[in-house]
This record gives sequence, C-alpha cells and structure tokens, in this order.
Amino acid sequence: MQRAFAQAISTADVPDAGKNIAAISVAGQQHGMVVLDARNDVLRPAKLWNDTESSIDSTALRSALSDEAWARACGSVPLAAFTITKLAWLKREEPTTFDKVAKVLLPHDWINFKLTHEFTTDRGDASGTGYWSPRSNEYDFGLLALVDSHRDWNSLLPTVRGPRDLAGHLEREAAEALGVRTGIPVSVGTGDNMAGALGLGQRPGDVAISIGSSGTIFATSDQLACDPSGAVAGFADATGRYLPLVCVLNATFVTDAVARLLTLTPSAASDLALTAPLGSRGLTLVPYFSGERTPNEPDASGVLSGLRSNVTREDLARAAFEGVACGLLEGLDTLVSLGPFVESPVIVLIGGGSRSPAFRDVLATLASKPVVIPHDLEVVSTGASLQAASIATGTDFDEISEAWGLRGGDVVEPRYSVESVSEVRRRYADARELAIRYATP
Repeated sequence: MQRAFAQAISTADVPDAGKNIAAISVAGQQHGMVVLDARNDVLRPAKLWNDTESSIDSTALRSALSDEAWARACGSVPLAAFTITKLAWLKREEPTTFDKVAKVLLPHDWINFKLTHEFTTDRGDASGTGYWSPRSNEYDFGLLALVDSHRDWNSLLPTVRGPRDLAGHLEREAAEALGVRTGIPVSVGTGDNMAGALGLGQRPGDVAISIGSSGTIFATSDQLACDPSGAVAGFADATGRYLPLVCVLNATFVTDAVARLLTLTPSAASDLALTAPLGSRGLTLVPYFSGERTPNEPDASGVLSGLRSNVTREDLARAAFEGVACGLLEGLDTLVSLGPFVESPVIVLIGGGSRSPAFRDVLATLASKPVVIPHDLEVVSTGASLQAASIATGTDFDEISEAWGLRGGDVVEPRYSVESVSEVRRRYADARELAIRYATP
C-alpha cells in the first residue's frame, strides 16, 4: 500500500503533493473477502471476486433460499463472486480459520482500516456482499445465518456509512508511512464499479461497459434492480442511487491468450483483427476460458466453431474480439430487458480494453450504437478523487463532475449494417449454447 501510494504521489504534478493532500478516498475491487482475527491481523490471503472455488457454496445457499427470495432480500443472487459464498467456503474448507474470524471486510474496507483504525464500508461495496440490502440499507443477518446460525454477525461487520460520510481521519502511523499530514479526512470510499460510474459523471439512464481482464456492464438508476435469474446484480451506487450491473469473467484475458497463440503482442493482435472482415469469415469464438459468471457456467470452457480450411490468423484474431464483444452485449441486452435502466443512445467504453482500436470498432459495430471513449480513461481513480474532493470542499458530486468536465469523449461509430451484425450475433448465440451444453455434466 505504501509503495502504491508513493507511486501515485510521484505522478502528481503538484509541488510537495504529499504535504498538500487535503483528503483521501479509496476505491477497491468488489466482493473480495478479508478476514481478521481478534488482534486485527489478517488470517489468510484475501479471496478475490473472480475466485470461483465457492461455486459449490453458491449452489448450497441457493438451495436453502429461492433465487427470487435472494433477489428481494439483497438485490442479487449469490453467485460465486459474492462475499457470502466465500464465507461459506471458508467454513467448509478452513473451519479452524473460520472460528477465529473477528472481522469480515472487503478489500477497500481493509485499506480504510489501515488508514483510520475504523471499521467502515459504503453502501455500494456492501451491496456486493450478498448480506446487505440496498432496499432497506441494512445488513440481513438472516442471510448470514444460512452460513452459520451461531455467530454474532453484527459484531463482525463494518459500519455502513453514507455516500459523503467519512471512514475516519488518517492515523499518525499511516500518515508517517505515507508521508502526508496526520488527521486529514478519509472518505468512506466505494467499490471499483461504483467509483467508475462517479468518474464518468454518470446520470440515471447512462450505461457503460468496462473491459478489463473481465468485463462489466452497468447503468446508473433511480430504481433498484431485482433479477431472480442472477444475471443482473442489484447493486447500490456511491451517490445514494443504484447501479444495476452485469459481469462477465472473460474479456482481455481472452484476447491476450489468443494473441499469445498467434505469437503477437495484444496491440498487434488488435491491429491484425481489424484487417479481417466482419464475422471473421464464419469463425466464432465463445470466450469462456475461465468458466463464466453471466451466464452462470463456472465449469464451461471456450468453444471455437466454424473452422474451415481457409481460416487465417486475421480471422482468429478478430473472432476473439467479436466473441468477447458478443458476450458483453448479451449482458447489455439482459440489462435492457429487465427494466428502464438504459436510456442513453450511446455506450461509454472504459477499462484497459478501451485503449484497443479493435475493441472500440468491434463493440460499436456489434452494438449498432456509437461508442464514447472518455478523455480520461482512469475513471475509477477519478471517481475516488471526486469523493475525496467532495469531503475536502463540502461540494456535491454533480457540481464537481461538471467542473471537471467528466462527461463526453471521442465517438466511434458503427461501420456495418444492422442486418450484417445480426448474423454475427446469431452465430455467437448458437455457439454459446454448444459451450453450455458441453459444460453440463
């Protein structure tokens, strides 16, 4: 943490940046599980959201309570990513460690604890645990009783604070280690997707697709999503609104893997993909290289269909980008079908994959919609900075967003007809069904 903080300060174009920092905010990876003992020492390495070892526990929890009841209770169905499944895994696989647990935190909660010695979280990150309700803004201890009915869960969990509340103030030890002033305010912070929405200046109806090693599709809304299928997570956001979200496990992880097969850098694979025609001459890649979360197929694997003797390196490169894009857009279709969450005529594209010309072009084409690339691609960091600016100045989020000019960016237009695109997406849907059939025992 100290190294990362020092590196961030070194990039700031501000004299004596460490001495002039007025507030701190932390945005961290959702769903992870950090468990502490009675001395506040970490008991084991954190379980991260994309660790699917708890898929068995997800199934058990969903057997104990219907998916509809889960969605009503906490906004989401507890897939393997969610913290509650990881707690169930811990009890099943490491019962001795489970018995020692005195605090259960998310990654950003733990960093805030190291900064402030306070146990806090925010409603955005709490809504990804599987045991906090965005509807009631309270923990649901009945859900946690499905993991263990004898624990005093209330004592184990951090306090959930409001969007512009503090986690606390910077403790002397942390301040000295980081080279900043003791006592400066530390925002309650939030999860990475919630911070991304803040960093985009998202308003209700806006939708973004984030392409990293995994991918997310999320919209800002005044309405809570409730999806018993589990495809759409009914998260809260970092402003007091909601953030319905679809997550897929496979994104740049897939295109990077195909680049390695072609002995290319990811950048070169992106360039090569753009030399192939739409539809990759019938070659279709279903990118379930790590199983999949949406659809919930943790045991699935990738499928390559449409192979013929005239296949080229260019076709394979483009099929990888098209496969990832089709998976993301199926997630967007699910979000649109669930309710009035998406109103914007454009898609905002963020994440490391947004730097790829192939992802930009392929996504705009297969969506048949313009794609906007923000001028500032580090939107999660920007969202955290906006939170810090708000508590330092007392200014509300929307006013800061306007002052910083967070909305807008470069526009990429689709290049092919809707009819041509429909055929590509139809072939992908057929191949996806094959992948799911192969994964079924």
